Amino acid sequence: MNDHLFQILIPVTGLVSGLIATYVSLQNRALLAEVRRELAELENRIIARINGTYVRAGECQLREQLVHERLAAIAEDLKNRNAAGD
Repeated sequence: MNDHLFQILIPVTGLVSGLIATYVSLQNRALLAEVRRELAELENRIIARINGTYVRAGECQLREQLVHERLAAIAEDLKNRNAAGD
């Protein structure tokens, strides 16, 4: 009687153990996928924030050049107005 019980109990234990391992593995994969997705979203938010906060050196040079050009144009306009007013 005990031999028959052990012949059934041992494979059932292996089957249950395998099913539990499969379930845990699937849960780990789902959790890992969720963590990867959240990490990618966080990375995108950080990059967007950095790009919105900091200005690149090339952009700074272009802005400075534009400001100089505008100031030169304003100065030239004032000279022309003062020369015409004299």
